Amino acid sequence: MQFRHADAIWQAFPELRAGALHVDAIHADAAVETAIARFSAIAEARLAAAQESEFPEIQAWRRGFSRMGLKPTQYRSASEALLRRFRQDHGLPRLHPLVDLCNAISLAFAIPIAIFDTEKIIGDLEVRRAKGQETYLTFGGEIEHPDPDEVIFSDGAGRAHARRWTNRQSGLSAVRPTTRSALIVAEALHVCASEDIARLIETLADALGAHWPATPKTAMLSFGSPGFEF
Repeated sequence: MQFRHADAIWQAFPELRAGALHVDAIHADAAVETAIARFSAIAEARLAAAQESEFPEIQAWRRGFSRMGLKPTQYRSASEALLRRFRQDHGLPRLHPLVDLCNAISLAFAIPIAIFDTEKIIGDLEVRRAKGQETYLTFGGEIEHPDPDEVIFSDGAGRAHARRWTNRQSGLSAVRPTTRSALIVAEALHVCASEDIARLIETLADALGAHWPATPKTAMLSFGSPGFEF
């Protein structure tokens, strides 16, 4: 199985920096609260100095969404949506230890992190422009079709596992108590993205290794090396 960004995405967004991680042996009994508190404190400190809309990581995704023809204040990147909710509610709901940990790291880095149950993916997973015929399952159980040319995460069966790039993931491959294998993707567009993505992936790999009995496989992706075999 492979994850990649289509060449057209790299060409349209040459500032894109991405990292991917695959991990097995996931279970829903891991105790991650201490780690969540540590990463949440980093986010709290940043938000005490400025709102998330002023973060360079968030501003870069807003510019990216504008270039995709989307209104940035209507469709927010996942990291901006998390930071906004965290600032307003002083915390995030608990869903699953893996999701909760990734959300906390996303808060700390202000970078969107997507998590997919690999058993729900058919064939390879690619970030590409939609043709308009793909199917997307909402968390409410409804079927949608992405707009033509919309950036999606699509598998080999034409199922969209995320819409509007980093805006909204599908309920189809969401992490559940039964999830055992996960693909995790982090993407950024800001000036220091290369260093920050590398640091995020290293941080995430260390955190996963500390809470689950597995050694994650990681990769840094680029136009010259766009594929991650897992």
